Amino acid sequence: MFLVYHALEDLPSGFAPSALTIGNFDGVHLGHDRILRSVVEIARARQWQAVALTFHPHPTRIVAPDRVPQLLTSPSARLALLEQAGLDAALVLPFTRETAGLSPEEFVSRIVAERLAARAIVVGANFRFGRGQAGDVAALEGFGRRFNFAVRVVEPVRCRGELVSSSRVRQLISEGRVSRVARMLQRPFAVEGRVVAGRGVGSRQTVPTLNLAPETEVLPARGVYSTCTLDPATGRRWPSVTNIGYRPTFDGKELTVETFLLSPLEGETPSRISVAFWRRLREEIRFASPELLRAQILRDAGATEKFFRLLKAARKTDLAKEVLP
Repeated sequence: MFLVYHALEDLPSGFAPSALTIGNFDGVHLGHDRILRSVVEIARARQWQAVALTFHPHPTRIVAPDRVPQLLTSPSARLALLEQAGLDAALVLPFTRETAGLSPEEFVSRIVAERLAARAIVVGANFRFGRGQAGDVAALEGFGRRFNFAVRVVEPVRCRGELVSSSRVRQLISEGRVSRVARMLQRPFAVEGRVVAGRGVGSRQTVPTLNLAPETEVLPARGVYSTCTLDPATGRRWPSVTNIGYRPTFDGKELTVETFLLSPLEGETPSRISVAFWRRLREEIRFASPELLRAQILRDAGATEKFFRLLKAARKTDLAKEVLP
């Protein structure tokens, strides 16, 4: 069972020895995955707990509010991904000014060694910690000798020649390059939120859609995408075509996320959906009439169905077989 603690006070007394990793893990990309797999490997070999120490809010909200990044994953989605990676527990430490003010030694002695009983720590090569990010990997290794824990450093990961990082994933999403993002995340980037009522004009004149109020801070660039839509409450999935944009054919003024399901909805309309972005089809453009737009949407649907057929036939990854409609 995956356990989540939201404060140091929540940790049980006598917390068992742990293999630990520390970080924000925004997006939980390939680089994070390599670190997490190493933590789980160490913990299983020694019958320790595999634990992640992460933070909320993002530390930059406290130490550099003018540089706060848009987050790729919500706190709940991040925890779900940590659980899927095989961890036993996560401590979501409230990041306050007091936390930010801890020296590297105070951070390690009070939290890592005393409360989390770390016997091994796995971090990336660029790991920094403590007040003013004064602590680095060399400092962590020195503390390890004092507080009796080993340190394993995982080197940066490259994907098709590109360094994988949360900032790079964020940039690629903003450019609409969702296929490359899927390779860096080992899954398609997904946007989740409530289903809300639209104006109804487009549905009457083109195709019916589900309108998503996104809760994700990052959205792909305006355009049309081959997607898979999930009802989290029931597990139902549909191949879909999703438009992110302003609906210029109907003189739209607000950014919308509209999803056209390519197989029957059947049953109640979901109250929430998650839309996974597999492939960018085209730019959002203004059509001379709703009829021309509808014809293009149907061509987009055909291209999406062909794409998913080829992807399933290729059976590229077990993950793809699990998440494809």
